[in-house]
Amino acid sequence: MTTERKEPAYLFTETQVAGKSALARQFLETRTRLNANVDKADNFLVKRFYNIDHNTYLEGAIPAKYKELMGLVVSAGLRCDDCINYHIIQSYRLGANREEQEEALNVALVVGGSIVIPHLRRAYALLEELYG
Repeated sequence: MTTERKEPAYLFTETQVAGKSALARQFLETRTRLNANVDKADNFLVKRFYNIDHNTYLEGAIPAKYKELMGLVVSAGLRCDDCINYHIIQSYRLGANREEQEEALNVALVVGGSIVIPHLRRAYALLEELYG
């Protein structure tokens, strides 16, 4: 049995998130600007990868919010600040509460070890702006 995949229903737009958090706004503006450079290259393989990434986080057997939280765990474990910010923002947009985000970061800390702590600090700064 194949589960239908569909776009998630976001509770907040990127514009609303940017209005709530200076850190989110800076991240989203930089991401948009830099993605424009990548788009200009018109690289087939990059487009294919972006498509796979997009489709991974669609609603399916696992709700999109939980996929984004899983993405947050992996991103923190891999120590990618851009990825951490992206998944915190997407999880927030999908209705994840602060406690869910913090538990996801706890898993990343246990799996990744103390080297995750600097990234955890920056993640908590974004959480503070989004959730207060």
